[in-house]
Amino acid sequence: MSGKTVSADSGSTFKTLVNLWPYMWPSERADLKMRVVWASVFLIASKLTLIAVPYFFKWATDALADDAHSPWLLPAFLATPVMLVVAYNLMRIIQLGFNQLRDALFARVGQYAVRQLAYRTFVHMHELSLRFHLERRTGGLSRIIERGTKGIETIVRFTVLNSIPTVLEFALTAVIFAVAYGWKYVAVVAITVWLYIWFTIKASDWRIDIRRDMNDSDTDANTKAIDSLLNFETVKYFGNEAMEARRFDRAMARYESAATRIWTSLGWLNFGQGVIFGIGMMIIMAMSAIEVKAGTQTVGDFVFINAMLMQLAVPLNFIGFIYREIRQGLTDIEQMFDLLDVKAEVIDSAHAAPLRIKAGKVEFRDVQFSYEPDRPILKGISFEVPAGKTVAIVGPSGAGKSTISRLLFRFYDVQSGSILIDGQDVREVTQESLRSSIGMVPQDTVLFNDTIAYNIRYGRIAASEEEVRRAAELAQITTFIEGLPEGYEAMVGERGLKLSGGEKQRVAIARTILKAPPILILDEATSALDTHTEQEIQSALDLVSRDRTTIVIAHRLSTVISADEIIVLKEGNIEERGTHAALLAQGGLYASMWDRQREATEAEERLRIARETDEMGVIVRQRTPEII
Repeated sequence: MSGKTVSADSGSTFKTLVNLWPYMWPSERADLKMRVVWASVFLIASKLTLIAVPYFFKWATDALADDAHSPWLLPAFLATPVMLVVAYNLMRIIQLGFNQLRDALFARVGQYAVRQLAYRTFVHMHELSLRFHLERRTGGLSRIIERGTKGIETIVRFTVLNSIPTVLEFALTAVIFAVAYGWKYVAVVAITVWLYIWFTIKASDWRIDIRRDMNDSDTDANTKAIDSLLNFETVKYFGNEAMEARRFDRAMARYESAATRIWTSLGWLNFGQGVIFGIGMMIIMAMSAIEVKAGTQTVGDFVFINAMLMQLAVPLNFIGFIYREIRQGLTDIEQMFDLLDVKAEVIDSAHAAPLRIKAGKVEFRDVQFSYEPDRPILKGISFEVPAGKTVAIVGPSGAGKSTISRLLFRFYDVQSGSILIDGQDVREVTQESLRSSIGMVPQDTVLFNDTIAYNIRYGRIAASEEEVRRAAELAQITTFIEGLPEGYEAMVGERGLKLSGGEKQRVAIARTILKAPPILILDEATSALDTHTEQEIQSALDLVSRDRTTIVIAHRLSTVISADEIIVLKEGNIEERGTHAALLAQGGLYASMWDRQREATEAEERLRIARETDEMGVIVRQRTPEII
């Protein structure tokens, strides 16, 4: 397919057709190209038949009026009034049949174009950087893509199925009027058509701004609705249903105002078109009536001219409709094309090769990185994770711990320094091979709104049912799953909200086990869990990380005691490093963090004991110091 996109600002139907042509004439689909050919044949046949229809009307009228002029093209037995009326209606039916055949043949071509462009947009969204997706608004983005695909269908259908036939009909009508009735009739028709199109374009351009306002309001309303529903629990926690309803209603009020103006302006547009065409038709019919009275035309000619003008009114109306729809379609897809124009921040280099895992050694060499130029996150850190060993990274919030995992996955590229796996710079290997070699158990596990089996199998789509069950068993979640009425087919709900935090973490561990990566990242995988659940999850994590190169990003220091090395980050620099015992002996930042967490844990334990031993049944409600 062509890599070109349509400029939403050009408003050029021709340019739109040129840019969409590879989708309407797909080189790889011979069957679709034949559909285009046959649709074009039926299109031409339909227009030729349509031009013949008024002639039968004229001949039937002259026959009824006993006019001497008989249709010399027809044999005598068909020149009777009844047979001419029959022929007139048969031609109308045949013309309708050609139109429907044309539409039916082209339907698959148009839908194929929609599918290909929608697919391209979807793929492009997944190619964009994490930065883009962190800043996007899901509701607005989905509505932009929805309107864009509909706009593409509109443009494809109207440029091919209506623009070309309309031009052909204009040409045939002009030729007939010039040959049969003279240049005066052609001049009046030409002026009428020019005024009609000029007025339509001017009015439609005016309506485009209103359409943009309506689209913006629609996007805003949809964004607020989706955002509110995704945060359903938060809305309930704070009792802000009324506030959310007011925000949504304000956006819908703007949409209501814009939509009302759209329909009002459409009324004025239709009225203006009717006035212009009505005046032009009045002049031509008056000219024909004068000639009928003078004997230079027959009543059949008068009827023929009227029929031709009425037929001309249909494509004229389509010209206005086509222009409006194409302009509105371009307005609808301009934001979609803007998305397609967004460049991916992280791309494979031209000579990128698949990552070759030998042992799984990970190295950070003088890595510097910042999300914003004036806010550095990592300030030249260097460390090594030997193959099969576990290195923990700890430190205060904002020290840059999670940034390390994002850089290793290559969600961002470093500004300076390098990250290597078995001596290969991650920027010089394909992203697909890199990410297939790394497993992740995040702090906040988000699941697909599908079955438990689907979410576990997401680690390796081709895994068998037995492999899925084995992964669940290793993650210590089998008992929970088998206790559900639907078992592995139980739905987990939106973002997995039907499951508890521990259950979601076990599902995340199970799919990582199924993926079986040589390198593993545990990004604060137990920090959001209670102590009891944390201990259970930790045993599963120890099993997963066995004999794998593992990076543990931790908040609770109790989970990293057994790490081969602990790196302490502070403000983007490595403050301390060593084993748990060595760092405690230093009495530095790590030791102070350990002491605070130990005190908090002891206070929590004392509170638990006090609650259990309170003889008077008084519930002790003291605030437990936050575990750092």
